[in-house]
Amino acid sequence: MYKSFTLLFILSSSISFGQKLTSGGKLKPEQAIIDIRHYTIALNVNVEQKSISGYTDIDLLLTKPSKVLLFDLLDSFIVSKVLVNNKEEGYIYKNNLIAINLNKELSAGKVTVKVVYSGKPHNAIRPPWDDGFIWTKDSTGHPRVEITAEGTGGKLYFPCKDHPSDEPNEGVDMIITVPENLVVAGPGLLLKTVKNKKTATYHWKTNYSINNYSVLFNVGNYEVVSRNYKTIDGNTVPIQFYVLKDHVSKAAHHLDVFEKTIHEQEKYFGEYPWAKEKIGIVETSYLGMEHQTMNGYGNNFRYTKVGGEDFDGLMHHEFGHEWWGNKVTAKDWADFWIHEGICTYGDALFIKEFEGDAAYINHFKRSALRGIRNDKPVILGKDIDEESAYNGDIYPKGAFFMHTLCYIMGDSTFFPALKAFATSKRYTYDNLVNTDDVEQYFSGVAGRDLKPLFNLYLYTINKLEVSVKQLPNNRYAIKLTNMTIPLPIDITTDTGTKRTDLTSSETVITSKTKPVIDQDVYYLKNITFE
Repeated sequence: MYKSFTLLFILSSSISFGQKLTSGGKLKPEQAIIDIRHYTIALNVNVEQKSISGYTDIDLLLTKPSKVLLFDLLDSFIVSKVLVNNKEEGYIYKNNLIAINLNKELSAGKVTVKVVYSGKPHNAIRPPWDDGFIWTKDSTGHPRVEITAEGTGGKLYFPCKDHPSDEPNEGVDMIITVPENLVVAGPGLLLKTVKNKKTATYHWKTNYSINNYSVLFNVGNYEVVSRNYKTIDGNTVPIQFYVLKDHVSKAAHHLDVFEKTIHEQEKYFGEYPWAKEKIGIVETSYLGMEHQTMNGYGNNFRYTKVGGEDFDGLMHHEFGHEWWGNKVTAKDWADFWIHEGICTYGDALFIKEFEGDAAYINHFKRSALRGIRNDKPVILGKDIDEESAYNGDIYPKGAFFMHTLCYIMGDSTFFPALKAFATSKRYTYDNLVNTDDVEQYFSGVAGRDLKPLFNLYLYTINKLEVSVKQLPNNRYAIKLTNMTIPLPIDITTDTGTKRTDLTSSETVITSKTKPVIDQDVYYLKNITFE
């Protein structure tokens, strides 16, 4: 049963959590009964003072009656007023929390909260790894204002329920006012622009659910370079590149490169998830970050060659998060690998698509040898915050795990299954997921229990252990020593390579030469010869 806590207890018990610039963690009971439906964020951006002022409206559903409402907001602001259902209420703003103690208990149901505030937001020191506002100028001297918030969350600059398990199901309105010579790039669709003598106000709106670190805007001296794109399902979506005006000449070729990325991602993951809005990128001073329908791009038009043509790997990766992170979203930062590992696997699929299977296999051979540190498990706990969950192996080891699954299931089963997962209502948009959901889905499609393999790759730093024992008469006994389920493995002998199911019991083969186990490296493994 839910019990109301006093404000003093809430604030004192939240000090250690609130002062960390990170999002997620154990969900507070006062917030567990809140279902966020919509945010309206209306702010004036003062470029000279590096400050913001305005309000945020929070539309929510209370699942139980309550006398306390609790929201996250970093302490860098002054809160001047809080209203609940249009009635001003008392509050305490401390330790990165706004605690509203209501005079009268609210019934379960719809509630609207307005927070009026102003101040100087936290500045990013090393974006995008360190979050905050970035106040810079472009080469022509025009101001730029950028935001990154993945680790810190939306509480960086607007009051919110800062937890990955809850997104505003009915979307967000952003009404941002800037100096009249600047442009605001935001999520969703631009509904209108109102220009006055000294200011311009941009109203952006998304009707889709959106993770709160994607609820942000960028400001600059942009020109919008656009073209239409026809999705894999035949829908026409505008591609919009908010490019700095001194780089407009580079935009057309960049969109050519981008279109190739979009086509390839749609082939493996299904139609672009936000087809009713736009495909957007905005030029940034930092390298890049996934932001729903408006990805930050700061790779300075540096291309590599894949299949003999220009390729921007950073843009490809961030755009892949439109599926893995934005459309398919983990409800706990502990499952961060679902975002980064599968998205990184998608980067390797571009190699497969345009350079062939041999290049794709070699990519993962290199990853197994040099890319994966394997010094800590991919999943480090449960109900943990973003900072605690983040480690380098969520990228390469998460991707390699998908490579292993693909080998086990076979291309003809795995790739349709991957696309079906990313296009299923059960696992997308409002329906957030965890690792158990992924495991149960792929086990079901594969028709075998894959949980021991998920456990090995994601919850431990152990590798698959393969024992090879030499017997008389050119025979070898081969078995798995730390896996309870049978797994197929390529075994190369003097007669060629054969895919063989290995178990914890010995499988005896004959070969005049020493057998080679898994020569193309589909597994992270240790081989012991006796």
